[in-house]
Amino acid sequence: MSKGSRNRQQQAREKIAQARAAEARRKRRQRWLAAAGGAVIVVAVAVGITIAATSGGSSTSTGTGSTPSLKLAALSTLGTLKPAPPSGSTGPEGVPVPSAPPLAGTATKASGQKVDGISCDTSEQTLFHIHAHLTLFVNGSPRQVPLGIGIPGVTSQNGPQGAFTSGGKCFYWLHTHSADGVVHIESPVHRTYTLGNFFDEWGQPLGPNQAGPAHGHVTAIYNGQVYQGNPRNIPLNAHAQIQLEVGSPLVGPESITWPSGV
Repeated sequence: MSKGSRNRQQQAREKIAQARAAEARRKRRQRWLAAAGGAVIVVAVAVGITIAATSGGSSTSTGTGSTPSLKLAALSTLGTLKPAPPSGSTGPEGVPVPSAPPLAGTATKASGQKVDGISCDTSEQTLFHIHAHLTLFVNGSPRQVPLGIGIPGVTSQNGPQGAFTSGGKCFYWLHTHSADGVVHIESPVHRTYTLGNFFDEWGQPLGPNQAGPAHGHVTAIYNGQVYQGNPRNIPLNAHAQIQLEVGSPLVGPESITWPSGV
């Protein structure tokens, strides 16, 4: 292996370590703020209950970025499911990479213009940094979520655990660094992003009867339960495990173990 290749691999490893360290710092700040604001929250809740009791009114959460409601059903409603295939080898982010072709390439991905109000910045954002995981099946066979979605002009390098992005023209707030299905949500604002936003960046259609180039009824599984609704509206919440299945047979939900710091 050349010295330049070793240096690039080292830079990629350092980037992962820096991202995990930033996430750990963010979680420590959240815990501190939660402890400091605990008393205030208790008082606010008490006041809110008193107001509701005296006015007979109710409150609703609305506005841009609010979490879409999740209508979920038991997994048993799908009937008999095909066992999930063995996990692929562990990738550079510590998550298995499916031994399968990608659902679609990234040639039609966004090239830098805003998509659904999501910008493409020259550096990655860290104010709001979470991860979700996406698993794909077409007629019972696995498909990869390719690396480089949301990173126009992506460059990558091969390391001992597979390919990982090493740079690009810019970074959308939703993107992938590896073909392991981990979706990075790295945004300068706190808001809820959806699977539809991610597919729009990818340049691929998504709806009840299509995912990318695959046509057929789309079954969505969210954290081990059946999602009822348009898959475009599935929220990319922290550590959400989402499985889309186009056609049949249906496959039982896969589950990953999140690496420390991700």
